[in-house]
Amino acid sequence: MPRRLATAAEIAALSSDVRLRIIRLAHDTPLTNKEIAERLGKDPATTLHHVRKLVATGFLEAQPERTGKRGAREIPYLSTGLSWQLTWKDRPPAAKEAVLRAFLGEVSDVGVDALRQIRLVVRTDPGELKRRLQALFDELAQEPAEPDHERVAIYLAMYPGD
Repeated sequence: MPRRLATAAEIAALSSDVRLRIIRLAHDTPLTNKEIAERLGKDPATTLHHVRKLVATGFLEAQPERTGKRGAREIPYLSTGLSWQLTWKDRPPAAKEAVLRAFLGEVSDVGVDALRQIRLVVRTDPGELKRRLQALFDELAQEPAEPDHERVAIYLAMYPGD
């Protein structure tokens, strides 16, 4: 899948674990700011700041307005998938840390018993392994969402095995 180089604004937007979690939450289900705040256990004003930054940088898109339970006007947001279409030469430390913090926050939310974990140490060419895994992830990302399938999140980290 061809990717374009991320802009400085896009990198800054992806350097927040809260914003990464919002992108995941709104992956295939439009959510209002209030719903996002509830799921993250955050104040709606805090999440609105993050939602606005994600909209401004193209990671979230406002969906048609809807009426809430009490007649209030609500705007749901949906992820655009942009984060998967970007690349950068060197990921800044803040962005690397944000990905890990987002993962740890999500695991904390679902509980460690919900994890399906695999660990493996191999001797291989890291570049070739990354290429093969990237191809698999790209294939999965391009598949249409099946409403009757379980929604799963994947976190993958490679590090020196010494």
